[in-house]
Amino acid sequence: MTGEVSLRPVTPGDLDLFEREFTAEDGTGPFQWFGFTSPHRLRERFTRDGLLGREGGMLTVTASGTAAGRVEWFTSAWGRPDTSSCWTVAIGLFPAARGRGTGTAAQRRLVRYLFAHTRAERVQAFTDHANIAEQRALEKAGFTREGTVRSAQWRAGRWHDQVLYSVLRTDTPLWDEEPE
Repeated sequence: MTGEVSLRPVTPGDLDLFEREFTAEDGTGPFQWFGFTSPHRLRERFTRDGLLGREGGMLTVTASGTAAGRVEWFTSAWGRPDTSSCWTVAIGLFPAARGRGTGTAAQRRLVRYLFAHTRAERVQAFTDHANIAEQRALEKAGFTREGTVRSAQWRAGRWHDQVLYSVLRTDTPLWDEEPE
């Protein structure tokens, strides 16, 4: 793993890094490239709530004290949102941080954070059916594969199947302990 992995609130300098690193497919990787987008919406939200709000948030991933990417979470519902919502989490790592265990550690820390600071019972994630590295990272982070959601994501000119994962607050007592 790339040194100690931690999460911290996003800073204005991180926004500059995110723009630089995630502007094109070579930065996002093929499974997260959805075309060019304006950075203004992210900066406007940062100005409004520091990317930490009731509807979700974003934190910077650091490895050995250096920014390595970001994690985020947003509300999803499996019925009426006031009674059947959960968090969906996502991650984007800079190319140099991939393949070193950073994503596994960051996603595990995010789940621990959400279970400690929100009433969430379920945290879920999904990834492209061909993104084997992220599937392994989610499983190592404690997520359980639930199944395939067919033709769920439009990217690169066609629909892609997604693999759905989740972890429940009650799945393991390790959420109360420091990860390895």
